[in-house]
Amino acid sequence: MNVLVDTSVWIDYFRSGDHSSALDMLIENNLVATNELILTELIPALTVRKQTKLIALLRLLPVQPLKIDFDAIITLQTNCLKKGLNGIGIPDLIVAQNAFQNKSPLYTLDKHFHWLQPIFPLHLFTP
Repeated sequence: MNVLVDTSVWIDYFRSGDHSSALDMLIENNLVATNELILTELIPALTVRKQTKLIALLRLLPVQPLKIDFDAIITLQTNCLKKGLNGIGIPDLIVAQNAFQNKSPLYTLDKHFHWLQPIFPLHLFTP
């Protein structure tokens, strides 16, 4: 079972590495997955920094297909708003939906995903 690694984990990994050991373990065991949205968040900054080898490596990761169910996203966002969670963006909801659809745990450092758990059946990876 692959773990969908969120942008927040990759950014930490590239910058400070505070969570390097857990991501290193996932990489070494070929358990990392991504999706086009996460790559779209990462690759522009890497391109500006001319990190072509890193971009090539990221593109080798298994990519989970994005099957966006916009009606479900609308319902989820509505439920978030009813619970007072008005800071969760649509990209985060799409990533959550993608992890759920592919039965992948999500490895994230973003608190928004933790807030979603009481109202959405999202499994978070805990190192």
